Amino acid sequence: MNAPAISATITFIPPHECILLTGATGFLGGSVAAQLIASGHGPGLLFLVRAQTPEQGLQRLRDNLRQHGVSAAQSRALSEQQIILGDFLDTAWLARETPRLMQVDRVINCAAVASFSKNPTIWPVNVEGTFAFAQVLSRSPRLKRFLHVGTAMCCGPQRESPISESWEFPEAEQQLVDYTASKAEIEQRMRQALPTLPLVVARPSIVVGHRSLGCQASGSIFWVFRMGFALESFTCGLDEQIDVIPVDYCAEALIGLTLKPALGHDLYHISAGHGSACTFAEIDEAFALANGAQPVGERYRKVEPDDLKSLASSFATRIGPANPRLVLRALRLYSGFADLNYLFDNSRLLEEGIAVPPRFTDYLDVCVKSSSGVSIATQMQADFK
Repeated sequence: MNAPAISATITFIPPHECILLTGATGFLGGSVAAQLIASGHGPGLLFLVRAQTPEQGLQRLRDNLRQHGVSAAQSRALSEQQIILGDFLDTAWLARETPRLMQVDRVINCAAVASFSKNPTIWPVNVEGTFAFAQVLSRSPRLKRFLHVGTAMCCGPQRESPISESWEFPEAEQQLVDYTASKAEIEQRMRQALPTLPLVVARPSIVVGHRSLGCQASGSIFWVFRMGFALESFTCGLDEQIDVIPVDYCAEALIGLTLKPALGHDLYHISAGHGSACTFAEIDEAFALANGAQPVGERYRKVEPDDLKSLASSFATRIGPANPRLVLRALRLYSGFADLNYLFDNSRLLEEGIAVPPRFTDYLDVCVKSSSGVSIATQMQADFK
């Protein structure tokens, strides 16, 4: 399947400019890479990849790009010379690659351990390694923009929705998971300790699926909706809204913020906002239509987080084979985010000329079709690595 047409928000830059992309073997970074390649920026790209050799790194990149709709011909046009071998968990490579990093014009930093588990590498990668990388780039006289991908959920709990962009964060122990705490910490460190870094932070809201590829590249978070409607219960009401965007829209916005010559701000939400957010009732109807079934509707029960355990007896029959303890833990974690009932203000993004985001219900059927034959337990693995 070919990559989708690229929006006019992606600006062409001169061929002599070099863009370094991190995280291109992941979900969001892969979509960014696919769109940059489709819009003609392939020859000017460098990719930071974890691998033993450039050949292995290029193969890892190509394998992921295939899942994002990049053609074989477009992948073959990429070369080993475009691969920088490196890992934020061990930054010894930075000294070796500093001369090449000094030739970079723009950075899109998508690399992170994006896990809701207690992964011990979250802080070393998302904070220490990322800071070491940014510190080297902050010394570059050539660098025009360092676009760092955060998360809108780093705002923490007990905020009034819709959430506006802010550099103020709650204490780390108030964050719902280590991942959001780490993303808040690295933003603060870079902004405070690296004044010469041309930093712009983009905070996506909840990224689910792709408008034309559905869950082909990743089922991240889509399994939560599948599970909630299968169980006919969750901790949010059908009349509540959720702020969801597709990965290709998020990638398009990131590229637009990277390539635009001048920006009005240094911090942006990439989100559905009030205009494109959906209620759970709307999602229920779209989900049912895509499955050829009846909406859960009046059968749906809103439960308290402490009552989630009572659903465990129906896990096997309703969602299929899965580890009940892991499922219950996942439900509790995601209920914490769902209960916030946040919408994230995206007016800054729209003012920069980025397209209005699609609604989740506009492409939910594609996510359903691409998930057929994939178990909920399998889709969960993307978020608990």
